[in-house]
Amino acid sequence: MQSPQDVSAAVAKLYDTYPFPPDPLSDDPPPGYNWRWNWNTAYSFCTGQKPARQNIRILDAGCGSGVSTEYLLHLNPQAEVVAIDLSAGTLAVARERAQRSGVADRAAFEQLSLFDVAQLPGEFDLINSVGVLHHTADPIRGIQALAKKLAPGGIFHIFVYGALGRWEIGLMQEAIALLQGDRRGDYRNGVSVGRQLFAALPDQNRLKKRETERWSLENHRDECFADMYVHPQEIDYTIPTLRELIQASGLEFLGFSNPKIWQLERLVGSNPDLVEQAARLDEWERYRLIELLDPESMTHYEFFLGRSPLPRTDWSEDKTLLAAIPELNPCLDGWPSHCLFNSDYQIINLSETEHAFLSACEANLQDPRRSVAQLASEHAMTLEEVRSLLERQLVLLSAGDPQM
Repeated sequence: MQSPQDVSAAVAKLYDTYPFPPDPLSDDPPPGYNWRWNWNTAYSFCTGQKPARQNIRILDAGCGSGVSTEYLLHLNPQAEVVAIDLSAGTLAVARERAQRSGVADRAAFEQLSLFDVAQLPGEFDLINSVGVLHHTADPIRGIQALAKKLAPGGIFHIFVYGALGRWEIGLMQEAIALLQGDRRGDYRNGVSVGRQLFAALPDQNRLKKRETERWSLENHRDECFADMYVHPQEIDYTIPTLRELIQASGLEFLGFSNPKIWQLERLVGSNPDLVEQAARLDEWERYRLIELLDPESMTHYEFFLGRSPLPRTDWSEDKTLLAAIPELNPCLDGWPSHCLFNSDYQIINLSETEHAFLSACEANLQDPRRSVAQLASEHAMTLEEVRSLLERQLVLLSAGDPQM
């Protein structure tokens, strides 16, 4: 069994050989957005309301070639961002990426293991760790180290692999390793062996079909193929083991950031009796039921944890909603068109009334700031229609004064 130091060295060697992600460098800001990396939208998802301040500290824990770091910098223009990674090669790319897009002045890059994150000064309001913990020798130790750096009231975004949806990947990883023999650790050879295997397998082979149907487009690049099939360290999760990881952090589970996947009704909604039986299960039993019924969708888990005190705002009370201050969600693609993509890149068609209301919400970014009650009255919007905008992630709300 390899020591944690040996595992870290092997992982660093992989990413020195194949810096990942392999997104091209550009002098322009990154295209699109990931709402989970925007402080306002992520915090609103976790708490129900927009955060009170923007001058926050962000830790990108396992930044790789800096794609996530660049987004964090551009999506949070008042934030200070610290990015860490094991690989000197990928960090060099990350630094150049931030420099070329003009945001390097707010970024600090450190070659550092997750296990040594205590060496960084201070705490962080937002920690982002995407595709990292499952590549460490001890994910529990890693999540505990990061949790200690989360400030009170902070949120922690995590992405780890799922075992059920990556079943074929695991088999191919082992097959490549067997064929490599004592050349394991030669990652270019591993990519070559893997490419040859997929070319040789019959078209109806389950592993080849899954690669062709699900992964081949992104695996066209050797960097992606290596990250998927010849990685020296990977721990995949199921709901029971994921829950153990979360509990070990000592933080509060705030929810999966792809909640539609975790709606049982999409699978058994045609049978009300089954839905009623499932309602008797606790939260984690329902999650387990969903992944058992839809294993192919469980390629990964993405979720938020938080450290108290974290506010919770319930907009179900009319009085509270009427007093709220609405703003346009910053993660919309296509605005001010009547047809646009919401923060999850779902197509949204707006009515004239909805468009006018959202235009007023956009103006609310400037003073004077008007309440839902004022804007709804001006644009003939019902509270049900306002809640519909909120459910579709088109607006963010800040608490107002119910006495006003």
